[in-house]
Amino acid sequence: MNTVRPESVGLSSDALANIDRHLLDNYVTPGKIGGCQTVVFRRGDLAYHSALGVRDIERGTPMTEDTIFRIYSMTKPITSIGLMMLHEEGRFSLADPVARYIPQFRNLGVYEQGVYPHYVTRPVDAPMTVRDLLSHQSGLTYGFMARTNVDAGYRKAGIGTKTRSSTLEEMIDELAGLPLEFSPGTAWNYSVSTDVCGRLIEIISGQSLDVFFKERIFDPLGMVDTGFEVPEAKLSRFAANYERRRNKTLRLVDDPEDSEYRPGVTLYSGGGGLVSTTADYLRFCRMLLGGGTLEGTRLLGPKTLSLMTQNHLAGGAYLTEASTGLFGETPYAGTGFGLGFSVIQDPVAAQNVGSVGEYAWGGAASTIFWVDPKEDLSVIFMTQIMPSRTFDFRGQLKSIVYGALLGD
Repeated sequence: MNTVRPESVGLSSDALANIDRHLLDNYVTPGKIGGCQTVVFRRGDLAYHSALGVRDIERGTPMTEDTIFRIYSMTKPITSIGLMMLHEEGRFSLADPVARYIPQFRNLGVYEQGVYPHYVTRPVDAPMTVRDLLSHQSGLTYGFMARTNVDAGYRKAGIGTKTRSSTLEEMIDELAGLPLEFSPGTAWNYSVSTDVCGRLIEIISGQSLDVFFKERIFDPLGMVDTGFEVPEAKLSRFAANYERRRNKTLRLVDDPEDSEYRPGVTLYSGGGGLVSTTADYLRFCRMLLGGGTLEGTRLLGPKTLSLMTQNHLAGGAYLTEASTGLFGETPYAGTGFGLGFSVIQDPVAAQNVGSVGEYAWGGAASTIFWVDPKEDLSVIFMTQIMPSRTFDFRGQLKSIVYGALLGD
């Protein structure tokens, strides 16, 4: 997609040029990251697209616009959209107990005491619903939180880590044997909830998640490089993934030529399993900006998307009030959570420029996106550095991009 003159869509060229200067001076040139891409889309046109540095430090491969990235939890909004497409077909209700579709979840209990695999639990106050899953109010967690004995149980059970030797169905079976952190609907905790949503898609649609995504989302939207694995023919375009050590040097954690994303993936993680490009993810974001439709292809209706991007936390709380954990791919202050997205409720409380109703998420390797319907704006940033909170790319890019608005 060709870029237009930024001024034609109400953005300053000079101000947007600060994106490259900032990223080069502060991150790429000092070697804090290998490279990155930034996309700014407004009023139906691509206003800015830059590719900086390299995608593979060891091989010196330049960052190009067709580079493939691990998007990790930026998979979650795609899975959430997929499940709500089935909702529009009348296949389930948001208030339905999850156990209606996954019987193993009928006997879930809330953690009281004990360590894996010997737990003492109490009954839930209310059954886990589909909305609880979509809004991360399910009581589930992530093993990497390393905060509670339940987290430890996830790690010991290998929940979500056996991508080449397990299936989503097997993961959910193991998950059903572990306690919840809290009774569903009473708090918020970032978790494998969206993986369970992916399993619901499989059960309700009768298709494996990879096939559903391809037939119902990727092919219709023209997302040609998005999937759960990287084909051999595309491995040369696949970025290397790095981790920042305590001494601030980079360690290679996933080599494209020996990657867990090479063909052979069997566990299709709806919570974090996809790879994509900025071009592909922009088509997804353009669909969101279009109220569920892109270039005449409709995935879901605008009223459904409106419901998904409202705050579903109990009592309209912010994440600062509702969260039991300390991790998520967004700042907590001034932020609510919808059905698959964080949603800005109060930019002042969030202490960053933006719009009420702006929605977003990010991934473990520091990929981010946000959609601002009020400004008819979407921004995507891709790099491959873990963990995601190493640098505040979201806050810095928001300052630059919103500072580029001309106000017309």
